Amino acid sequence: MLTRWSDFDRTFAALDDFRRRMDRLFYDYGSFREGDRHPAEQAFGQGSWPMMTLHDEGDHLYLFAEVPGLPADALELSLNNNVLTLAGERKVMPPEGYSAHRRERAGFKFNRSISLPCAVDPEKVSATLTNGILNVTLDKAAEAKPRQITVKSK
Repeated sequence: MLTRWSDFDRTFAALDDFRRRMDRLFYDYGSFREGDRHPAEQAFGQGSWPMMTLHDEGDHLYLFAEVPGLPADALELSLNNNVLTLAGERKVMPPEGYSAHRRERAGFKFNRSISLPCAVDPEKVSATLTNGILNVTLDKAAEAKPRQITVKSK
């Protein structure tokens, strides 16, 4: 019996598709109990949720963190020795008078710290939460701000 290469290609393509679907199933719908790690932490590693981006733009540092579904009062932001820490807790409770028949979203606590690349002025830190994105503006300390130096000729 002769086998064509296209038969092998279809078989491997089907197996690859099956593997991608299984990965997606475990990533999107990974079950975890109260107290277990968040699925994002399971997928990306310990302490990597929420996803953060830090930009350095001259006089300021800007941090963006994705915290969908969390209200501002569930977040704690602290600055200590140029380490910014974001902590919080998502509580999932059904509305009063209702009971949950199926619960796919569990509550969890998180704590994430990021070392800042330079000294910042702790008195000039501001944070806003808009549509699940935490925007933190950090003013650099005077000694860390870039300065223009004039070159003189003799």
